[in-house]
Amino acid sequence: MMESKIYDIVIIGSGPAGLTAGIYTTRGSASTLIIGGEIWGGQLMLTTQVENFPGFAQGIQGPKLMEEMRAQATRLGAEFKEVNAESIDITKKPFEITAGGEKYFAKSVIIATGAETVWLDAPGIKDLIGRGISSCAPCDAPFFRGKKVAVVGGGDAAMEEALVLTNYASEVTIIHRRDAFKASAAMQEKVLSNPKIKVLWNTEVMEAKGEGKLEKLILKNNQTGETSEVPFDGLFVAIGHKPQSDIFKGKIDMDERGFIKVSDGSKSSVPGIFVAGDVHDFRYKQAITAASFGCMAAMECLDFLAKSGEN
Repeated sequence: MMESKIYDIVIIGSGPAGLTAGIYTTRGSASTLIIGGEIWGGQLMLTTQVENFPGFAQGIQGPKLMEEMRAQATRLGAEFKEVNAESIDITKKPFEITAGGEKYFAKSVIIATGAETVWLDAPGIKDLIGRGISSCAPCDAPFFRGKKVAVVGGGDAAMEEALVLTNYASEVTIIHRRDAFKASAAMQEKVLSNPKIKVLWNTEVMEAKGEGKLEKLILKNNQTGETSEVPFDGLFVAIGHKPQSDIFKGKIDMDERGFIKVSDGSKSSVPGIFVAGDVHDFRYKQAITAASFGCMAAMECLDFLAKSGEN
């Protein structure tokens, strides 16, 4: 280790939270390594046009936005490794992170590993993500103005997606595999009283079809076994998000779903380790809020280094 470089800050993750953090830490004169992952850039790499990120009056393609963020962070001095973080040893000082088979050492760490959408396991779904299939109504609903769309799910998230979509779509259908929602009573009331929303109970999506974009769904009633082919312009999947926190289990406090707990801003349960973005944010899940959390974590991390005499 004595021959290895010890970074002031290692950022694990390369979505809006991690890259924004890297911009701020390098501008704060902290040596910074971003462990971005073999598949870097977060969920915006799966989107097309982004119209709700400030500063882009005509919108911007999701991958292009992430390329610009990465270029900004590296231009300012951050190192970037396209390798996956495999483990972290919090008992050592500096912290020891293993990624891509190599060991990296850090005086402090920002966890910005994000959360991934739980997609339906049905043919055609993943092929049409960003081509009519989405997981974020606040992001993509305006593209479906006057269109016929479906939402899959039965929790509060699905209800929220459906309600947002009613402001744009001509018709919203909630597809739920059970005969009752698990969403809160208040959310159910809003949905079931909305004339634009209809519900298909005991129904599952068996396949998504379309040439270049979603055109129809193959649905199955799991009580009768009957299948049907229904035209839809959009499908919003709201069956959950899985935080990318597995390598931190048993080392850093998290809730029962795996979201890392934060206190007093972005502090984790381990001094010197900070958290930003969807790996702790199970409510907003927006690119702009992730970037904001990245800014917060970076500033608090720099403050920690200054007060501890590490920087």
